[in-house]
Amino acid sequence: MDEKPDPDPRRQPSLGLVILIAAFLMVFVIPPLLQGAITSSQTVSYSEIKRQIADGRVESVVLTQTDLTAHPHSGDVLLKATVPVQDDPELLPLLDANDVEVYARTSSDGSIIGALLPWIFLAALYFFLTRRISAGAGLPGQGLGNLMAGRFSKPASQGRKVTFADVAGQESAKREVAELVDFLRDPERFSRVGAEVPHGVLLMGPPGTGKTLLARALAGEADVPFFSTTGSEFIEVFVGVGAGRVRKMFEAARSQAPAIIFIDELDSIGRTRGTGLGGGHDEREQTLNQILAEMDGFSGKHAVVVLAATNRPDVLDPALLRPGRFDRHVTLALPDKKARRAILDIHARGLPLDSTINLDQVAAGTPGFSGADLKNLLNEAAISAARKSNASISLSDTEEARDKIMMGTVRTLAIQPDERRRLAVHEAGHTAVAFHTAEADPVYKVTIIPRGRALGGTHALPENDRHVLPEDYLRSQLSILLAGRAAEKHFLGTVSSGAEDDIQRATDLARSMVARWGMDPEIGPIDLRNSEESPFLGRKIAQPVAFADDTAG
Repeated sequence: MDEKPDPDPRRQPSLGLVILIAAFLMVFVIPPLLQGAITSSQTVSYSEIKRQIADGRVESVVLTQTDLTAHPHSGDVLLKATVPVQDDPELLPLLDANDVEVYARTSSDGSIIGALLPWIFLAALYFFLTRRISAGAGLPGQGLGNLMAGRFSKPASQGRKVTFADVAGQESAKREVAELVDFLRDPERFSRVGAEVPHGVLLMGPPGTGKTLLARALAGEADVPFFSTTGSEFIEVFVGVGAGRVRKMFEAARSQAPAIIFIDELDSIGRTRGTGLGGGHDEREQTLNQILAEMDGFSGKHAVVVLAATNRPDVLDPALLRPGRFDRHVTLALPDKKARRAILDIHARGLPLDSTINLDQVAAGTPGFSGADLKNLLNEAAISAARKSNASISLSDTEEARDKIMMGTVRTLAIQPDERRRLAVHEAGHTAVAFHTAEADPVYKVTIIPRGRALGGTHALPENDRHVLPEDYLRSQLSILLAGRAAEKHFLGTVSSGAEDDIQRATDLARSMVARWGMDPEIGPIDLRNSEESPFLGRKIAQPVAFADDTAG
């Protein structure tokens, strides 16, 4: 029953404006429309109504102390008149003589109900809106607020308990986070010597490196209430709802201390303040201000640890990163070969692996893969084995899954012989230069079978994980990337659009060498990159290189 968040909270109407519009509609627009929809009336003289009655053209009348309303036999127009005298001795005999039905009522019956009905609707609307706002903000005792509280639960209610044994390839990050377990289990041991636990721990790293998994493992090891949410869940339709939900979450955590609060995708609400058009009234800024205030309000006796995960620490507000807030920063990097092997061991549990599979070989062939990528690789391999009706997963299944993740699914295209020859020449150019360049990585696979958007590719795998890219290596990559186009020009006399991806990648690499890494002797070591770039670009382990993902068209 959660409302979808408004994409721009600054455009939300205020409650007073909504009520004012509703009051205007209820009082001045709806009652006349309803009355007109029921019937129409005409005001005439009292004598005219008596003549209509005497002529036998009136079917029934409604008498009040001051008014007379006549309903003719034909037509829907009612005749209304004001009674000039309170007791007309001629009226009732005249009505009896012409067989007219007579109805009597007090003058205030309909007017009071008609006057109060719009205000009854207005009061109901006001009560409904205020209740929704209070519930959305998470105030105690309200419906939506209770639903919000239901999102937070102990790890045991989320299935099998996750522990540090389920997290592989992030040993340094696990050591940083494991210190918090002792504090949560025995906080008094730290308070006796004046030590304070970090108020907040910020998990940083590229997507898929296990930030959320590490937070769940911490909760499983400590066996304490685990309050988990995402930054986007604080942003709702009404301004101020996010701040209310923050208060409710922190109050619930304090009441069940020791506890863990985990906020995923913190950058969705924790961006630097003052950059939006809404100023201090922006919903995201109000939510961020409330988080800052709540984290400042913690003391040692609360035994509440706040964890947050983000892959964009560069855009976070500096107030979040100062000591007393998120004062411990833990970086989760892409796994190296040894870490990838450990991750594969975890995800291979229970899978029927063939004797031909060597997980060391799989780990060596997947540089640049995150933990999520490796899990997906084994899952795709299992799907491939099931598709072939095999009882176990073979090495060919893992190779097929790896190629599918890196290059895409095999496509069936009717490639003409002259195009096929051009593709072969193009890939041969990449391969020849790669074999004759000492700094280049060994060629792993050359193909002209279309996969995904690519019509062919030459793939190389580094023998060892690269954490630093030397200038000689980067220049060799430029040579290999442009070798396919040069081969077309030399052997076929012309070039084609098949080198589009090569040119784009070579341009990006050359721009990075000049603008980010200062490898141009004339410009020198100057950083010209865009400040909005992800901080994890350039820190990745070198991935398998596809020198010619030549796109169709």
